[in-house]
Amino acid sequence: MRRRYLALRVESEGSMDRGELAEAIWKAVTQLFGEYGASQAGIVLIEYDEQSGRGVVRCSHKALPMVRASIASITRINGKPTAIRVFGVSGTLKALHKKVRETC
Repeated sequence: MRRRYLALRVESEGSMDRGELAEAIWKAVTQLFGEYGASQAGIVLIEYDEQSGRGVVRCSHKALPMVRASIASITRINGKPTAIRVFGVSGTLKALHKKVRETC
């Protein structure tokens, strides 16, 4: 299966742990595209740093538009106003980390 890696920046009031973020992304995909769509997306939260609010999500290359739309639809996590921005997409983690270093 071909995969895509998305670099995320989470902007929220207060801190959020890895589990809360993963659950919010999964719920957003499920709400917009159902359980079948979510299972086809193959979403996995690879990395997440609570201090900086940055993370990496892996998904199927065919589900990339679906996952991006779902992430953009997230406005609250555990009652806290939240915005999640995708600021990089790549086919490998190495290339994604290189892109992120160049943009920051």
